[in-house]
Amino acid sequence: MIIEHTRLCEINGSLVTVDGVENPVYEEIAHFFLDDGSVRTGRVVKIDGQKVTLQVFEGTRGMSSSNTKTVFTGESMHLPLSPEILGRVFDGLGRPKDDLGEVYPDKKQDVSGAPINPVAREYPKNYIRTGISSIDALATLIRGQKLPIFSGSGMKHNELAVQIVRQSAIADGEDFAVVFAAMGVKNDVAAYFRSQFASSNVMNRVVMFLNLANDPITERIMTPKCALTAAEYLAFEEGKHVLVVMTDMTSYAEALREYSSSRGEIPSRKGFPGYLYSDLASLYERAGMIEGKKGSVTQLPILTMPNDDITHPIPDLTGYITEGQIVLDRELSSKGIYPPVSVLPSLSRLMKDGIGEGFTREDHPALANQLLASYAKVQDARALSSVIGEDELSPSDKALLKFGKEFEEKFICQGFTECRSIEETLDLGWKLLSSLPDSELDRTDEKILKKYCKK
Repeated sequence: MIIEHTRLCEINGSLVTVDGVENPVYEEIAHFFLDDGSVRTGRVVKIDGQKVTLQVFEGTRGMSSSNTKTVFTGESMHLPLSPEILGRVFDGLGRPKDDLGEVYPDKKQDVSGAPINPVAREYPKNYIRTGISSIDALATLIRGQKLPIFSGSGMKHNELAVQIVRQSAIADGEDFAVVFAAMGVKNDVAAYFRSQFASSNVMNRVVMFLNLANDPITERIMTPKCALTAAEYLAFEEGKHVLVVMTDMTSYAEALREYSSSRGEIPSRKGFPGYLYSDLASLYERAGMIEGKKGSVTQLPILTMPNDDITHPIPDLTGYITEGQIVLDRELSSKGIYPPVSVLPSLSRLMKDGIGEGFTREDHPALANQLLASYAKVQDARALSSVIGEDELSPSDKALLKFGKEFEEKFICQGFTECRSIEETLDLGWKLLSSLPDSELDRTDEKILKKYCKK
């Protein structure tokens, strides 16, 4: 028997309260029928006896205690799934946004997901070739990893994400799929991703979930959950290697802060809710590989650091949860270097197990260590040069300055359409290191040096 609740007790922002609900269930979906014929959807976020608070996805504008009837479905939010979701565009709640009609599902899956059993997890080892030297050589992306991009407002993080998606798709072939989730982005950013995927001939392997800047924040909170549910289906039931690009996680966290404030919760650092860490972890930890399953879910979340502050709560907590980060540098960007990857603070904590003989090349670990060590010395030489002048530097410091300039202009910098193989990247690294005196190459075994570093 369907029971209609005819009165709303309270409306507060995107939250409404209904009283007299028997046996309510947390995260249960309800439908709101307005007198004008429109229908809205909400989910239960708080239960106090028979008094239930619901979050309305489309917002509460136009709703009142007298013009709204509420019907509880008895189910949590489920996403319809089938192989035909590839090539489709959905809104933040998984409703079709293109002109291709409804999805005829093979199954429906709860968007809240479930954590992967740690015993069933397979340790990520196979690397993903992005074709970008600064990432492939020094912060290698491993299949099943979560590796965020820390950027700043106005920097070219979207272009970098598109390049990674395009070039990874070429390397991985037909088993590769992309799930793209946009949260609070402008229309032009969404159109840019859509056009780039189409022009790169990978749109037939992309599922897009778009929550735009003018869409409700309550929908924004559900967008990454829907995207990850689709990714898990494609990976673990369709056997695909799925790359999940989520932009912008800062918009997601700010929507969570606004939602928390409307619930009257006690704020934590910079006004964000105290559960921000566990909430982000519930999303990021849905990446990985499962033993006995062919597919994998790799996450590439993008977040813009407010005021370029890497200690801000969003990048700070993200760094604790994820397995490294790719940091974009505004100074490199101002020099015209693309992609402006700052290699010293960037790292991939899983790369040590996915590079070297059997994966990339035997000299890869040695080259990465030597490049990072030498580039760190470049920063010291530049600091000294700014104090005493370049003319007063020792010959080795002058050689380091020259190496640093060439490293940024030839190794880090590469065109938007330039895709380098791992062999080209490693050979270029050794070529640049060969300009340094032997005394500066102190992080590499003599045998490797003789074989790869041709003076």
